[in-house]
Amino acid sequence: MKNEKLHKKFARAVDIVNDYEGQLPADVMLKLYAFYKIASANKNHPGSKTPLINAFKANALIQAQKLSRKDAMSAYIKLVKQIDKK
Repeated sequence: MKNEKLHKKFARAVDIVNDYEGQLPADVMLKLYAFYKIASANKNHPGSKTPLINAFKANALIQAQKLSRKDAMSAYIKLVKQIDKK
C-alpha cells in the first residue's frame, strides 16, 4: 500500500474511532491506543491521572513496540474494520 493511501485510510479509521458512540472493550481500546501512538510517532507518556490506567497503557505500548509506523497504521486500520463491522 502506498504511503499516501495508507495515511488516508489511517485518517479515516481515526475519524471512525473518534465518532464511535458505542462502548469498546478495554483490550480493544488499549490496542487502538498503542497502535495510534506508534503510528502517529507520539512520544508523550500516558497522560492519565490514574496510575493503573497508565500501567495498562504502558503495557499495551510495550507489546506493540516492535511495530513500525507503517505496520501500526495497518494494524489500527484492520482493528477499526473489525469494530466497524459490528
